[in-house]
Amino acid sequence: MHSLSTFTHQLLLLLLRITISLCILNISVAGEGFCAAPSSILEPDLSSKSVYWKVTNPTLSPSHLADLPGFTRSVYKRNHALIAPESHVFSPLLEWKNTLVAYLITPAMGSHFVMYLAKMQENSKSGLPPEGVERLIFVAEGTVTLTNGSGQSHELMVDSYAYLPPNFFHDIRSGASATLVVFERRYAYLGNHVTEQIVDTTSNQPLLETPGEIFELRKLLPTSSAYDFNIHIMDFQPGEFLNVKEIHYNQHGLLLLEGQGIYRLGDSWYPVQAGDVIWMAPFVPQWYAALGKTRTRYLLYKDVNRNPLE
Repeated sequence: MHSLSTFTHQLLLLLLRITISLCILNISVAGEGFCAAPSSILEPDLSSKSVYWKVTNPTLSPSHLADLPGFTRSVYKRNHALIAPESHVFSPLLEWKNTLVAYLITPAMGSHFVMYLAKMQENSKSGLPPEGVERLIFVAEGTVTLTNGSGQSHELMVDSYAYLPPNFFHDIRSGASATLVVFERRYAYLGNHVTEQIVDTTSNQPLLETPGEIFELRKLLPTSSAYDFNIHIMDFQPGEFLNVKEIHYNQHGLLLLEGQGIYRLGDSWYPVQAGDVIWMAPFVPQWYAALGKTRTRYLLYKDVNRNPLE
């Protein structure tokens, strides 16, 4: 009797996964996202779309779930979290002027870094991170001006980024609407190694070899020992997937910039799309497959170059 019950349970789970997969594929073929609403309501005019327009203009309310106002794909568990755009909560940050911030990953989850979206408005200005904290900013929308303590300025547009070492004076200003993805962590010093300010663009970074994999990989920071984390840009064409079902000691913070697909985290399988944020704790099983008609691109935080015992 027990074995029959177990078999029935497994069969129901299999049927549920097949049903979800077919539903997702049907939505993908229809040209809508997993949380798509009628395009006439939510999508901006094609001529006004920026590269990562779905990050700042996400589709929030599935038309077929309009009678379920409490519906969300967001999930928080012991070793991972999926935070969909409908769950992002923005509020002012005292150190920033005319800017709304949504903290998406923080040490309250168990992470050793923070990840947040900063929506800068007209005449906005950043604050400094706490002492000993390093920062990386990635421009997802608009244009900002970064100025360091020496008065040297850089204009950062979409796909530009800047790494700012700990205790490095700087400010970020915007005269119009702009959205930044921000990563911060307390720097883990290693001997006499020091990091330096980096200002660059994603397109300047070479494609790196990915033995056994078919996705495209770029790294935004040097791989030298001075840097205790890196940010990866990973591109998947529709139908491509990770070959390795990863389990490792590194933590991840991920933002889908483009596309849609399926993410496995632990024993759960999640439909994901542009605008979604994922936190992965150490040793959580993880795997991704890209679906839909366009490529997936995601931005991925990964801690590196430090002994896990320290």
